[in-house]
Amino acid sequence: MESKLSKAERTRNFIIEATAGIFNTKGYAGTSLSDLTDATGLTKGSIYGNFENKEEVALAVFDHNLSKVNTIIRNRVAQAPTYFDKLMVYARVYDQYNQYVRTNSFPKGGCPILNTAIEADDTNPLLKEKASKAVLKWKSNIEEMIKGGIAAGEFKPEIDHHQMALSIIALIEGGIMIAKVTDNQHNLDQVMKTVEFLVSQMKI
Repeated sequence: MESKLSKAERTRNFIIEATAGIFNTKGYAGTSLSDLTDATGLTKGSIYGNFENKEEVALAVFDHNLSKVNTIIRNRVAQAPTYFDKLMVYARVYDQYNQYVRTNSFPKGGCPILNTAIEADDTNPLLKEKASKAVLKWKSNIEEMIKGGIAAGEFKPEIDHHQMALSIIALIEGGIMIAKVTDNQHNLDQVMKTVEFLVSQMKI
């Protein structure tokens, strides 16, 4: 039988869940201690009694938000009947992320990889490393899907899976960035059509 969480573990999880949307929306630098205490109702001592500092909270929050995204994608990939459909899960999930935000399935603030990478690339090595590992894992997952599609006879055997995986990620993250900065979901819709076209070109 799975052991119950300790009080300290429950408190840590509560802090992570309560501040997840704040960090993902305001960023590490923009999130203040008062933001954390207001969101949790805890004192500074209580928060730093469970985490060494704000950075440790932010790192745990990134893992939490990324896990939510990965769970959505993993569940939909498992239901997709073809490798083409599996690859298109990424485009369709991110294209519909406003729907997931409204239902609390998707992290508030959008894609945690994009948000963290933009802020932390020159300012926070630990958060940058988290975002880098997430991108590389994403790339690896897409490459495996492409290889699977080639082996199944769905995709052309000459496809450069490395180049294709990077291109798909760049389009998705770039589309999200443009949609956010312009406050126009239609821009993301247009980019996702390009992703679909790119993936469709791999089919035999």
